[in-house]
Amino acid sequence: MRLLVTLTAALLLAGASVGAQDGVLTVPYERMVLPNGLTVMLHEDHSTPMVAVNVWYHVGSAREAPGRTGFAHLFEHIMFEGSGNVPEGAFDEWLEAAGGFNNGSTTTDRTNYYEMVPRSALELALFLESDRMGFLLDAMSPEKVDGQRGVVKNERRQSYENRPYGLAYLTLSENLYPPEHPYHWPVIGSQEDLSAAMVIAGDIDPEETKRLIEHWFGDVPAGPPVGPLDGPAASLTEEKRIVLEDRVQLPRLYMCWLSPPIFAPGDAELEIAGDVLAGGKNARLYKRLVYDLQVAQDVSAYQSSAELQSEFCIIATARSGHGLTEIEGLIQEELDRLKAEGPADREVQRAVNQNKAGFLSQLESILGKADRLNNYHFRTGNPDYFNEDLARYRAVVPVDIQAMVQTYLRNDARVILSIVPEGKPELAAGRPVSE
Repeated sequence: MRLLVTLTAALLLAGASVGAQDGVLTVPYERMVLPNGLTVMLHEDHSTPMVAVNVWYHVGSAREAPGRTGFAHLFEHIMFEGSGNVPEGAFDEWLEAAGGFNNGSTTTDRTNYYEMVPRSALELALFLESDRMGFLLDAMSPEKVDGQRGVVKNERRQSYENRPYGLAYLTLSENLYPPEHPYHWPVIGSQEDLSAAMVIAGDIDPEETKRLIEHWFGDVPAGPPVGPLDGPAASLTEEKRIVLEDRVQLPRLYMCWLSPPIFAPGDAELEIAGDVLAGGKNARLYKRLVYDLQVAQDVSAYQSSAELQSEFCIIATARSGHGLTEIEGLIQEELDRLKAEGPADREVQRAVNQNKAGFLSQLESILGKADRLNNYHFRTGNPDYFNEDLARYRAVVPVDIQAMVQTYLRNDARVILSIVPEGKPELAAGRPVSE
């Protein structure tokens, strides 16, 4: 096993936090790069005596290959099973004893790990991360791999195979992307296949923290460079209709399209379009389907942004006594109206304000700022991309949304998935062909 990573570290210190002057958002940070390639961002935030260590490895499930899926997520689990100088089980035990907590996650594009600890436990968090980064294989064994393989298999069963509507996203990704595309398979991998960046943020002393980073990470050997994520372009040239019967009480409709990658033209516009359609009780689809006509239990619309390509989805759960053909027709009416007329200025402004509020809310937490710094470094190479990111949304006007909805949310280039109760295919949308 080899760990191929580009690593970034953001350390949030306590002191200079987030500020704004003349409408410009400022999140001050200091950047250092170790000889082995580890990039570290330090941000001071003395609002609480806590520190966040946020590590991003620039490897996710999209780096896998057919027949070897789920390895990135499996590796995430293995990273908690002990390393050269950390006995099995001690990672969580030592952090909890110090008053901290930790977790990790895997996506198509990256894997991350984080610790939130009191200021006095910063060195412990750095030691633990450096030990599993540099000396994981010293403690690895077939038994540990097999143990976590079983855990991941069970997680797949609980999260997908045995959960109501759980197979929806597996089915959607398989139909949105061709088999050779790295987003075709799920992050968690298949049962058959299953048979780095860092940010430190919080209440710390910058010079002392840099000394600790060099001490604990300086001897970790550099690995081969990781090139840009690549894959064949995905496109839909027809409408695909799919029906899944599941152990559910209410039918649910999924309408999904391929859309522009994160930070590309159209990404922000479609995110605002999702809020115009379903971002709150006064949004078009929620007001009509849930409040006025009461044909749906819930409805959502969102842009799921990723590095190679994104997805725009509308999801609605029918109320008892209503089928998905009726709901699809109502959604289509609102989409057609948005394409023909565009949104109103007030709808766009409300959605932009909601987006800005959520953006600023994330920056209120140490972990939130650490994750943003890492995300921007990973996506753009510039950790201080806060204002550029916000500017994308501030620049959106109704005609932009209308144009992007017309361009990407086409009737002849989408996947429509109906999940219906077992034995009730008649509740599906339209006249789909069951898989």
